[in-house]
Amino acid sequence: MTRRRSSNGRRPEQAIIAALKRPSQRRWEVEESLEELAGLTEAAGASVIATTIQERETPSPSYYFGKGKVEELAELARDLGINLLISDDPLTPGQERNLHERLRIKVIDRTALILDIFAQRARTSEGKLQVELAQLSYLLPRLVGRWSHLERLGGGIGTRGPGETQLESDRRIIRRRIQKIRRELDAVSTHRQLVRNHRSATGLPVVALVGYTNAGKTTLLNRLSGSSFPVADQLFVTLDPATRLVALGAHQPFILADTVGFIRKLPHQLVVAFKATLEELKTADLLLHLVDASHPGREEQVAAVNQLLEELDVQATPALLVLNKIDRLDGPSAPVAVRGSALPISAETGEGVEALLEAIELALRPVTVTHTLKIPYRDGSILALLYEHGRVLQREDAPDGSLVEVELPRHLAGLVVPYQVASHASPTRLLKAPARRSVR
Repeated sequence: MTRRRSSNGRRPEQAIIAALKRPSQRRWEVEESLEELAGLTEAAGASVIATTIQERETPSPSYYFGKGKVEELAELARDLGINLLISDDPLTPGQERNLHERLRIKVIDRTALILDIFAQRARTSEGKLQVELAQLSYLLPRLVGRWSHLERLGGGIGTRGPGETQLESDRRIIRRRIQKIRRELDAVSTHRQLVRNHRSATGLPVVALVGYTNAGKTTLLNRLSGSSFPVADQLFVTLDPATRLVALGAHQPFILADTVGFIRKLPHQLVVAFKATLEELKTADLLLHLVDASHPGREEQVAAVNQLLEELDVQATPALLVLNKIDRLDGPSAPVAVRGSALPISAETGEGVEALLEAIELALRPVTVTHTLKIPYRDGSILALLYEHGRVLQREDAPDGSLVEVELPRHLAGLVVPYQVASHASPTRLLKAPARRSVR
């Protein structure tokens, strides 16, 4: 068997990935989940040497897998030089410890693997704090196994204490670190809220990108905003959120926010740790749910993202379903099976992007209201506000003031009530209408 070596000259870890199939699961679902786990394993820098599935009514309390499968895994590890077992489902600390003792190789689950990838990819201080918080929360209940060599010393007179003392000491250190990180992330959350308040004051609507990891969100952000964020055909390339202004042609300008990619079985620790980042979704006026049209499991990916949006309590936010990467399909008539209406685009080539912008503009229209206003010249500051925070559709100047038709965000409607003439009326027909009295 050919052994692959990493770019730094060291041989990557040799892994076997394993899963249980319960009676309620379909075989292809388990196989697809394992295929995704293989991609995650490669993204983390390990090589997948073997894959195995065990059909079982319920997990074993001791090993998760049955004893016969554990014996098979031990034999595979010896014969193929495997030094890492990755379970597709979460393992309890006890199951992880028992498997390690029986197989004599490193044992982790899907959660630990995703946390490791996030740790490799985090670039900003905020991202690193979020990942560290998730890792420490995951590690805390697993400390017992890591200090088992010291706990064995506590069996007789004169030897009690060292293992337990070290264990409790580490627990205190980790708990203090978790508290410190949470305080720092609370400060980050406060800062993000101030930024959101500032954005809200500009009157520009916010559109947030959501989707399965590697759906092409960053590529679309770059195309629409002219940015140059790094992209790659890999899982979890983007962890740190980004917001950019999109103002193209005659289309309504808006703020576009990128978010971390979702995935099936996303660790709860990560959802909690990335709370400040994911709060962008709760304040968005519109979600763009990006789907990789070329992925065979796109239906399941859509379902996984919708489930996470429900967990984050943002499922009520208006959303557009966008099928990306249509340039990778066999042809323009290639079938794309996704329930519900969806917009086909290619963020890479630009195909369909103009239609997407029109759909975004149409979806955002309820966020703004059209007013026809008579602004006296003495209230020039109001006129300046209209240009700064709204979209002036028509304007005609008369001797006693300017008649303006303008689209304004709903939250600014109260400022222009004293100047209201009539809704959706043309300035040309209303130039001679008497101006309302200015209220200061």
